[in-house]
Amino acid sequence: MELPPNPDSLGRAAANAYDKVFRGGVADLRRTPARIIDEAPKRVIYRYLAAREEDQHELPVLFVPPLAAPTISFDLRRGCSMAEHFIAMGHPTYLVEYGSIAFSDRDLGLEFWVRDVLPNAVRRVSEDSGGKPVQLLGWCLGGIMALLSVAGDPKLPVASVSTVASPFDFAQVRLAAPIRAASNVTNGFLGSAIYKTFGGAPAPLVKWAFQLTSIDKYLTKPLAIATHLDDRDFLAQIEAVDHFMAHMHAYPGRTMGQLYHRFFRVNDLADGDLDLGDGQGMIDLADVDVPVLVVAGETDVLAPRPAVHHVAELLTGAPEVRLETAPGGHLGVLTGRGAAKTTWAWIDDFLAETSRSYRRPALRVVA
Repeated sequence: MELPPNPDSLGRAAANAYDKVFRGGVADLRRTPARIIDEAPKRVIYRYLAAREEDQHELPVLFVPPLAAPTISFDLRRGCSMAEHFIAMGHPTYLVEYGSIAFSDRDLGLEFWVRDVLPNAVRRVSEDSGGKPVQLLGWCLGGIMALLSVAGDPKLPVASVSTVASPFDFAQVRLAAPIRAASNVTNGFLGSAIYKTFGGAPAPLVKWAFQLTSIDKYLTKPLAIATHLDDRDFLAQIEAVDHFMAHMHAYPGRTMGQLYHRFFRVNDLADGDLDLGDGQGMIDLADVDVPVLVVAGETDVLAPRPAVHHVAELLTGAPEVRLETAPGGHLGVLTGRGAAKTTWAWIDDFLAETSRSYRRPALRVVA
């Protein structure tokens, strides 16, 4: 807000304050309409509805969220929704949702999501799109799981993978250094005790950990709101992020244990080989044979640029690996107010180029 504020600024601030206090807020949090095309345990696949289905002429896009985070990350609010954007770009647009995690899901490990949930989601999306290959778009752990799924199953009908804020070298995550130091002293006992006791990482703990990555913004949020009270879009974004944070899920126990011990403690993902312990052998990221786009956030403390871009060293079998860095933190780089001009624009170009150059059949046959 300008100092001193002019009459127009004061008028906008008054209108916004009234809407926040008496009308429930200024953000339009209505979800983009979608229909369910497939359901299975811990896998619900949605297709977002376009005004005119005949306008959806590009290759399909499948959003791959991380575990624990609500899937509204891809549909944050009207006017700042990746779902809206990719529909407008002509892509049949899909989302895989895992549902809530209960204590009874404590035995589900990464192998369940990488070997079962995501491969079946890809096949179902391809089938729903007339056999076209799928372009995967994963955020955070979703990007990691997407690449592991493609590496683990070369027959998947996948045309490309885009990852946003997905760390592959946890030694570069400074926020994880205290966790690693403490776990080395206790031989991992403290972290193990938490996820074994609760059957995973409870939703409140996940929310607290996520807030910790941007604690400065939470401490200064009241001041930011007061000084931007005339900026409706700014206020709407804050409301949408608060809504996102209020709907965190839990991590299942076995998956949390794998992330804690394999990723955070020993940095097992950094060399590109990962044994999920399911008896099906090693997954090697060098087996990914489709183009990959990698986007990091400039101010992302949870997935800093070196940790994210490290994956380029591992994707030796990919025909192209594109590296980009955009403004924003962990969520902001995906769907911040400026993401449409950076992250989304790069993904648009990448998907368009992949669509033009893709000539292989939907189901790749491996001899």
